[in-house]
Amino acid sequence: MGLTELFIIAVGLSMDAFAVSVCKGLSVQKMNLGHALICGAYFGGFQALMPAIGYLLGSQFESMITQIDHWVAFVLLAIIGGNMIKESRETDVEKLDCSFGPASMLPLAVATSIDALAVGVTFAFLQVNIFWAVLFIGVVTFVLSAIGVRVGHVFGAKYKSKAELAGGLILILMGTKILLEHLGIL
Repeated sequence: MGLTELFIIAVGLSMDAFAVSVCKGLSVQKMNLGHALICGAYFGGFQALMPAIGYLLGSQFESMITQIDHWVAFVLLAIIGGNMIKESRETDVEKLDCSFGPASMLPLAVATSIDALAVGVTFAFLQVNIFWAVLFIGVVTFVLSAIGVRVGHVFGAKYKSKAELAGGLILILMGTKILLEHLGIL
């Protein structure tokens, strides 16, 4: 997996965190740099941690399913992407408090990074250098989450559903690309 593909996956994974960061930006009366750094640290940290855990789990089962690993990657990314697209279509208004403390941020960070766990499993099957992958995903998510707080504070919820839709489409396309490459079509 090349740097471009890893970047695309990192952006796709970070869209949930970006969307929640936009909402957090909406919730503050006066935004400061600390708000952006806290969101970036929580979301970036968990987006880096979860693929590492998924990679360790996937490595345990790699030898058993190497013949179908491309199908596993495709199905997992398609499910995650489809769920993100479905969430982008929901009209429910999420209620977020303006707290940036651990009690508020920890559950959000875990919830937005569960999909990264499944991506980590696919990384084990694809022989990805996990150290650089999780570092890259964490940094991309940190930056986009920090920007998301500012975007939410300035522009409002206008871009939340678009970010989730884009992230879902990106993950589905990456899963399709992996499958087509392994089938020899690309």
